[in-house]
Amino acid sequence: MTPCADSLTVEVVDLIGTVVARYYEEYEHAAAEHSLTGAQARVLRLLSLEPLPMRKIAQSLKCEPSNITGIVDRLESRGLVERRPDPADRRVKLAVPTDEGARMAEALRTSLSFAREPLGRLTVTERTLLKELLQRMLGFAPE
Repeated sequence: MTPCADSLTVEVVDLIGTVVARYYEEYEHAAAEHSLTGAQARVLRLLSLEPLPMRKIAQSLKCEPSNITGIVDRLESRGLVERRPDPADRRVKLAVPTDEGARMAEALRTSLSFAREPLGRLTVTERTLLKELLQRMLGFAPE
């Protein structure tokens, strides 16, 4: 059973929710400037980190694999993504960004000023602490 949250915890959760909502709002706007949906932009961002099979993309984005197939189809028709056989298992197809897709993913990433501007008001020490705290909250091992 989860204990009742104290007022500080409730306030922090509300602030995190506000940050997430503003991030997604800006992400949707940035995606639209590149004639992408937010979902297409998120898939492109994931693929810019590493080629992935459809099911792993779906797991990462917490959605149905059939939705990812349609998103990848549309990205592929625009020349932003291509499907390639997985070298480890040729039965599996990986979605891989094209050079143009990688450029667009980078342009999207760098166009998100909402998070960068407020973070720029924090010192390096404060940003490092925030990063470490977020990693701990998410259960990531410290770097």
